[in-house]
Amino acid sequence: MSRKYKFHNKSGPYFVSFAAVYWIDVFIREKYLSILANSIDYCRKEKGMELYAYCFMSSHVHLVFRSGSEDPSGLIRDFKKHTAKKVVQAIQDNPQESRKEWLLWMFEKAGKEKGNVSTYQFWQHHNKPIELWTDKVIKQKIDYIHNNPVVSDFVTYPVDWKYSSARNYQGDHTILQIDSDVVLLELPKRM
Repeated sequence: MSRKYKFHNKSGPYFVSFAAVYWIDVFIREKYLSILANSIDYCRKEKGMELYAYCFMSSHVHLVFRSGSEDPSGLIRDFKKHTAKKVVQAIQDNPQESRKEWLLWMFEKAGKEKGNVSTYQFWQHHNKPIELWTDKVIKQKIDYIHNNPVVSDFVTYPVDWKYSSARNYQGDHTILQIDSDVVLLELPKRM
C-alpha cells in the first residue's frame, strides 16, 4: 500500500471513502442505511469520533472525521467490521429482500478471494484516508461529499439527499449530529 493512503497523523482530521465489494448498491433500503447512521452515532458517543461531514451513497460512504482517541485507523476498522456484520445479518433476516441470495453469494465470492476472510466480505479493504491540513482542503472535501448525490443525478440540490451532512449545514440534524456545522478545526502542524 502506498504511503499516500495511510493514517500518519493520529490526531488529524481525515477524509475517507470506502465501498461495498464490487461497488454493490446495498444501501437502497432504509434498514441498511439506519445501521450506518446508528453505528456512526455510537462511534461519536462511545469511541471518540468527531464527525464533520458525511454522505451515505448506495454503494459507498464518505466521511470527514477525526479520532479523539488518536486511533483513526482502529476507529474505521471497528466501524467497518461492525457494520459489515450488522448489514449482512439484516439482509439474511429480511424476508422482503429480493436480492438476498445474490447479495450473500457476492459477499461470499469476495470473501473467498481474500485469504483473511472466513465467510463474507462486505467492505472493500481500502479506505483511502487523506489528511486534511488546510481550511481550503477541508472545504474542498466537504463540497465533494455534499455534491456526490448531485453529480450522481440522484438529487438536484445537496440538501435533498437524506443521508448527507449537507442537511446539517442547513440546520437539519434529524439523521445524525455532526460536531461542527462550520468546520473550525484547530489543525495540527504538518510534519
